[in-house]
Amino acid sequence: MSDTTSLLQRLKNGQNVYGTCITSTGPMWPKAVKQIGLDFVFIDTEHIPLDRSELARLCQQFRAYGITPIVRIPSPDPYLACQAIDGGAIGIVAPYLESVEQVRTLVGATKYRPLKGEKLAAYLNGSETLSPEMGAYIANYNTDHMFIANIESVPALNRLDELLSVPGLDAVFIGPHDLSVSLELPEQYDHPDFEAAVRTIIQKTRQKGLAIGIHFSLEPERQIRWMAEGVNIVVHSFDIALFSQRLRHDMAVIKEAVGDQENALSSDSLHI
Repeated sequence: MSDTTSLLQRLKNGQNVYGTCITSTGPMWPKAVKQIGLDFVFIDTEHIPLDRSELARLCQQFRAYGITPIVRIPSPDPYLACQAIDGGAIGIVAPYLESVEQVRTLVGATKYRPLKGEKLAAYLNGSETLSPEMGAYIANYNTDHMFIANIESVPALNRLDELLSVPGLDAVFIGPHDLSVSLELPEQYDHPDFEAAVRTIIQKTRQKGLAIGIHFSLEPERQIRWMAEGVNIVVHSFDIALFSQRLRHDMAVIKEAVGDQENALSSDSLHI
């Protein structure tokens, strides 16, 4: 990623951005990601046991390499969003959003820091407006911060137009696993109803002028297919899945070459 152009600005410019999910705190990962040429890393604290100090260390390391850290907080809590940004996150993903109020409060946490409480609520609901001086301060304080909504349930799909209309929302991440479960089609990612739901989310999000990504740990062709439908944030796989998939392949090649019986390996999909 360019050192002078933020991830948010690149998305506003209509560019595609590329990243992966990192779950490991190993110190060599930021350099490896930099060498691959990724724009961002998706750091998940909803399903991965990372504490605040580990998260801050990862965010600072990736930022030092010019890679944007996007953090999914454990729940749609504005205070957790502020904590992640304090630790170095640039983008915040809030999971399982289903109400306008959830989206609005998280916009406040990411775009209006350090305001909180009744004063912030008054600005968000429009009963008060920021003075020019305060508006400039808040804009500068939160430069390039991104707020991304995880859309991953039937209720969110049913309220999508309302959710996407909240000012300050920058992008959507589709959570395919949870969405498939909410649709009662668990992990049936090729089912017509699942594909129709994903297509609806992509189309409506892009019509609102917002960026969108979908996180798959499956074959890269799946990402290419959805990019053709409008996805412009590629969140491809995660470190454990990539390690497992590649090692499974390499071990099978080695064992076949020397005539060893290939052990049955689990084909269970990995997801976070």
